[in-house]
Amino acid sequence: MSSPGTVRGVADLLGLAALESPDKLALVETAGRSLTWAQLDDEVDRVATGLADAGIIVGHRVAIVTANRLEFVVTYLAVLRVQAVAVPLNPRGTGTELARAIGDSGARIVVADAEGIDAVREATSYVDRAMAGELDLGQVDADFFQRTVQPQVFVVGATLLPGERGYDDLRAQAARPVPPVTDPERLAVLLYTSGTSGRPRAAMLTHRALLANVDQIAAVEPPMIHGDDVVLGVLPLFHVYGLNAVLGSVLRHRAKLMLVDRFDPQSALDLIEDEACSVVPVAPPVLAYWMQDPTLEERLGPVRLLLSGSAPLDPDLVDAFTTRTKIPVHQGYGLTEAAPVVTSTLCSVAVDVDPRSVGAALPGVELRLVDEAGGAPEQGDPGELLLRGPNLFSGYWPDGADGPDPDGWWATGDVGFLSPDGDITLVDRLKDLVIVSGFNVYPVEVEDAIAEVAGVADVAVIGVPDEQTGEAVVAYVVPASGAPGDLAFRVRSRCAERLAGFKQPSRVELVDALPHTATGKVQKGRLRNMERRRVMGLLE
Repeated sequence: MSSPGTVRGVADLLGLAALESPDKLALVETAGRSLTWAQLDDEVDRVATGLADAGIIVGHRVAIVTANRLEFVVTYLAVLRVQAVAVPLNPRGTGTELARAIGDSGARIVVADAEGIDAVREATSYVDRAMAGELDLGQVDADFFQRTVQPQVFVVGATLLPGERGYDDLRAQAARPVPPVTDPERLAVLLYTSGTSGRPRAAMLTHRALLANVDQIAAVEPPMIHGDDVVLGVLPLFHVYGLNAVLGSVLRHRAKLMLVDRFDPQSALDLIEDEACSVVPVAPPVLAYWMQDPTLEERLGPVRLLLSGSAPLDPDLVDAFTTRTKIPVHQGYGLTEAAPVVTSTLCSVAVDVDPRSVGAALPGVELRLVDEAGGAPEQGDPGELLLRGPNLFSGYWPDGADGPDPDGWWATGDVGFLSPDGDITLVDRLKDLVIVSGFNVYPVEVEDAIAEVAGVADVAVIGVPDEQTGEAVVAYVVPASGAPGDLAFRVRSRCAERLAGFKQPSRVELVDALPHTATGKVQKGRLRNMERRRVMGLLE
């Protein structure tokens, strides 16, 4: 347990909660398991001791590949408590995707549940082959394995295979004291995101960055979360929004978190009714799903606040939802690199805010716009959004590349307008990043998978608007001479093998050629214009 009054990281918040509110419920699963703050603190201490017994020391990486469950929260906080580095990963990712992250991070332990264990086993087989020099470089890039070690695999709720150990083996019978975090600049979490290079990279978030954003969120008035709130934990904890904006805030305010392992629109509404969830953080597609329910108003009766982030919300949808339910919907803007929340409409001070706005900066976050020359844009012109604040990351793993500049500013790659009252309205992205249901998809990763298919001469991937998921992935494919007639099917099959579901193309367009610039770069702007014309009915 942390020393009373000493908070240098998110895990220290748990120690204070256990000291001051020991018998209050902290976590509840839909299956019925629960932990009070004192019980959670004890479990974290036991697993922290088990990590040390398994050879984990300060700075070692531990991958967590589970659904939203007690073991995720316990393991995550235990990793932070021993000053190791947590690497949360999508349990529904493919073996190839997990292999890149496990190998690149040099994770020494992987904790997986039934949701993720099959992909973890495939991933560790890739890691084994990489270490033996037998890796098929067409499947996994060798440069992802420069830091690879042979990871120990601990399994939650699934049958063990030879060489694996059960999660109970990671839980010590008696906890030993753990030295507290003394350096807030120590690395706490690696979160894989698109980065700026076009391939998945891990954002390096320190104890300082995580705690700073939790404190910034807490400084918003009126508060997003109160101590007596029941918070719906449907957002995945492997994503920065669920991990720090939700879990971190619950820890700070000692609210109760209802852990939901898989989102289903109707089941989530049942849970809100049954458990009297008062704060509901969701991704934008959820509102569209729920608007189809004829009894929505009654089912959302306990809700006082709905929070949305990770992707833009349709203003018309927000207006219709609020008019119908009378529940305020506040959205924000954030990035993994900002741990994550940057703006919120709760921070807006203007009376008439642009309905497309994502709000104003949180306390402690600075914003400014720059034009292509790095200066201030002309009045009324958009610019690239730059950020500064203690919540910013320390660059990308492993060397801190592309982090904030010497003055602390970091360029987001997002383009928008900044109103005189400080509200941001985003209009474009300099990067080609596609956001599907709040999850980042970098086109290069999808293009690489499609390029492996025999019969593909050229490929370009873009994002298109989608009513359910915010954006969807569309692949434009040029068949090679003599390509098989079922090329589109083969492309979809390869993507299903290589990529998580949200990264897979919703549509594969076979075209004679792609538009290129004089230097050979694909003109994706022209492809997006084609998609806009298609939506308008101008293109068959």
